[in-house]
Amino acid sequence: MGRYTFGKNERLSKEKHIQELFDKGSSFYFFPFKVFFMPHPDPAPSAHQVLVSVSKRNFKRAVDRNLIKRRIREAYRLNKERFPAQNKLLIAYIYSVKDILPSAQIQERLVKTIKRFDYVEKN
Repeated sequence: MGRYTFGKNERLSKEKHIQELFDKGSSFYFFPFKVFFMPHPDPAPSAHQVLVSVSKRNFKRAVDRNLIKRRIREAYRLNKERFPAQNKLLIAYIYSVKDILPSAQIQERLVKTIKRFDYVEKN
């Protein structure tokens, strides 16, 4: 059993990597997320790097945006060991629904996106 942390090295924050992810990365939609991903450009990254975004257009109040981002990060933190370990990825989760979903539903959907990454990696 690994450590359930979400450290700084797991956060996608380099502008260059973010731009490259949105320009050259692949994407798919899986309710309630639009997910962008690509292999990590650095030769030996220590972990997958994740970006979480919630639209200001859909949620005017920062409190609501922060709540959703907290729920997504928590779901990722608890389930990150399910990611395929071979290739490290840059991943962006864009929350694209206009409702605030319960934590359990967000976690269930995030786990299904992880299974989809495993399928993509095998093919």
